[in-house]
Amino acid sequence: MNTIEEQALPARRRRRRYSEEFKARVVAACQVTGVSVAAVALEHRLNANLLRRWLDQAEGRLPKRLPRRPADVESAPLPAFVPVAIEAKDAHSTAIRVEVRRGDQSITVSWPVSEAAQCAVWLREWLR
Repeated sequence: MNTIEEQALPARRRRRRYSEEFKARVVAACQVTGVSVAAVALEHRLNANLLRRWLDQAEGRLPKRLPRRPADVESAPLPAFVPVAIEAKDAHSTAIRVEVRRGDQSITVSWPVSEAAQCAVWLREWLR
């Protein structure tokens, strides 16, 4: 038996649209010294993150419209390839050096890099 009364589903919410004049007025209110962006957002019943995006757009840190469709993204130019120099490996580091202290015990072990898996097994057992 279902004891919950069936309710009509709420109408689907639509995305609100704001005029450029409204955005400019709210952004100007945020740029007054000592005014909190969050307080202005609450006063105008806006999400603070949306208002921060409007501020970034007004100050030129973001484009007016971000690409939404893959076609817009695909047409954007790709950044140029920048090669990165990688330092050559040191030829002298052919051994794993482990220094472990446990209580008043201290041990230093040098192990060949080619046997790294065995070194890990030994160390795991030693630390038990």
